Amino acid sequence: MTARPTRDAYGHALIELAERDSRVVVLDADLSRSTRTDWFQARFPERFFNMGIAEANMIGVAAGLAAAGKLPFATTYAIFIGRAFDQIRQAVCYAGANVKIVATHGGLAASYDGGSHQGIEDLALMRTLPGMTVLVPADYEQAKQAVFAAAAHDGPVYIRLQKEDVPCISAPGTPFRIGLAERLVEGRDVALLAAGALTAEALAAADALRGEGITAEVINLPTLKPLDAAAVRDAAHRCGCLVTAEEHSITGGLYEAVLGALGGEVLAPVVPVAMQDRFGETGPWRALLARFGLDAEGIRAAAREAVRRKRALGGS
Repeated sequence: MTARPTRDAYGHALIELAERDSRVVVLDADLSRSTRTDWFQARFPERFFNMGIAEANMIGVAAGLAAAGKLPFATTYAIFIGRAFDQIRQAVCYAGANVKIVATHGGLAASYDGGSHQGIEDLALMRTLPGMTVLVPADYEQAKQAVFAAAAHDGPVYIRLQKEDVPCISAPGTPFRIGLAERLVEGRDVALLAAGALTAEALAAADALRGEGITAEVINLPTLKPLDAAAVRDAAHRCGCLVTAEEHSITGGLYEAVLGALGGEVLAPVVPVAMQDRFGETGPWRALLARFGLDAEGIRAAAREAVRRKRALGGS
């Protein structure tokens, strides 16, 4: 199985979009080489704007460009999204501006920069904003299609991307439908609900669990908002217990979105795989996933616990 960073998909998708839509413009906060927007800059220099280390200003300019009929993609690292929260709220969401905000280096990806540069709370911030669509694609192909879907969507969109190589699990050309979950593996004992890079980890965990006699369903949730609540409830009914897997804080991300979708109507244990109430550390990305229990083995352990809780409640 090949592996590619989802940020590369962004760089390629922007060029394809711009070739067929003259409205597309790209803004970056002095990180274009890392975010892959330099690929767009090389092809369309007159439609690229380096705003410097001034994320708040970048968002304001993007909103102005949208008001003038352009289709702006504003780009930075996930950790720096918080700097521009006021402008995202007021100039983009409150105004209903057609701005696409794309953040690379989501989660622990800025691994050697340490906790100060690891964006583990960005999805929580974006989920709170009325009218904001939040996308967390699982791999290169899904990220590319998510960019196309965001461009076609009228309104604010936040896309979170990964710096590190993640396994390619999507078939080329598979359309991205905002708001829909994707069932990758069928199972009956536990459902693994994953987003972003941890979707591949959930697939690996399901394979390992099969050897223990546990059949795990794997559901990819590339749209965090609006969440496919029906798919979440159906999985809870089918399997009787759930695991959520995300490269994000336990607060405000996939885990809490899933709890909200269940809404007390479906009684099923939910075991989270997420960053607990702490910051990250410095080290290789995969080593950090393992350290914080976010890898396949961590998901596998959470699945065992979910099944144990289900059986303690009398489930089969």
